[in-house]
Amino acid sequence: MSVLNFFSLQGKVAVVSGGADKFSRQVGLALAQAGATTYVTSRNREKLAMMERAYAEAGCRVRALHLDLEDEHSIVALKEQVLSEQDGRVDILVNNAGGPMMKDWYDRQGFARSMIAYAYGLYLMTIEFAEVMARRRSGSIINIGSIHGMIGPDDTLYEGLDMPRPVPDYFFVKGGMINFTRFVASHYGPYQVRCNCVSPGGLRSERNTAEFAERYAKRTFLGRMAGDTDLMGTIVYLASDASLYVTGVNIPVDGGYTAK
Repeated sequence: MSVLNFFSLQGKVAVVSGGADKFSRQVGLALAQAGATTYVTSRNREKLAMMERAYAEAGCRVRALHLDLEDEHSIVALKEQVLSEQDGRVDILVNNAGGPMMKDWYDRQGFARSMIAYAYGLYLMTIEFAEVMARRRSGSIINIGSIHGMIGPDDTLYEGLDMPRPVPDYFFVKGGMINFTRFVASHYGPYQVRCNCVSPGGLRSERNTAEFAERYAKRTFLGRMAGDTDLMGTIVYLASDASLYVTGVNIPVDGGYTAK
């Protein structure tokens, strides 16, 4: 058998929380292109048809379903719909979606609300789908973290720019996600369910000013921000049998930012 066969996701079922933004779109496309029956989600029901069309225009058939991470019933309903359509099977879960973030350091209510989606929602998604995988004694869970879960904020990137500054709830959750990944890997390892984390660096987008992109690029080894495909290979690797003996790890995909 060719080693390339280990990277195939043919016959597998994948669920991605999120799917509309640039990072999660890479995830959905990667899984679908590798052969998985892929579901993506949004809390905005009006976006679902638009999301499916966008994936179709990219050459992939992807289902878009409703998910509100602040609502436990919504999480259970998503799981039940996928299982009913896929004969009780789910092989891959990518925890990518979040919720509203704090406005600034003093936004106490914002911090409390973000914990529901980013932390409690992550836990609920994981346990609901991991239990299904455990019964089948097979599965891969991929948490999408951030380099901001590994390092502190660098305010010099934003000096003089009209851009939102980093907020603490994001750092809190992404840092916790890395160790949560290790806990999940330990708990479900005996059932042959793997859990790993991917921590991307900055993605070049319309939200970044040219000045910010230039400053950020200088802090990486590769001299650039992430592009529209830079996350895809890592996702397929962790979702597939190519990483069958890899669990509990965090992989920075950041052009060397955190290695400096």
